[in-house]
Amino acid sequence: QVQPVESGGGLVQTGDSLRLSCKFPRDIFNSYAQAWFRQAPGKEREFVAHISWGGSTVYYAEAVKGRFTISGDNAKRTLYLQMSSLKTEVPPVYCCGLGYHAGPNDADLTGYGSWGQGTQVTGSS
Repeated sequence: QVQPVESGGGLVQTGDSLRLSCKFPRDIFNSYAQAWFRQAPGKEREFVAHISWGGSTVYYAEAVKGRFTISGDNAKRTLYLQMSSLKTEVPPVYCCGLGYHAGPNDADLTGYGSWGQGTQVTGSS
């Protein structure tokens, strides 16, 4: 079972920047597309960003387009999400997943698996 480890979450204020990381345990990273999703308590996981196998194409949810950047480092087996101009009302837990059944620019949760435990981004007032 492949389970990545997310990190980088923390307490943020409106307008802050933060970079999340997602490290995969073995060399499966460059075999599939990857994505970030986020989830608020009691709500469904929602799509944030997708990066294709090999990293040639990226796709973002409208809510984060222009503010978030997804990227990957094959040598480190790590996926990143650079977030800027954060809004503190966003859902708090960010998770990464592998796109075992994902198509191009796929925002459908069912296309992904091997989720980590997530990393929490909490807004402070």
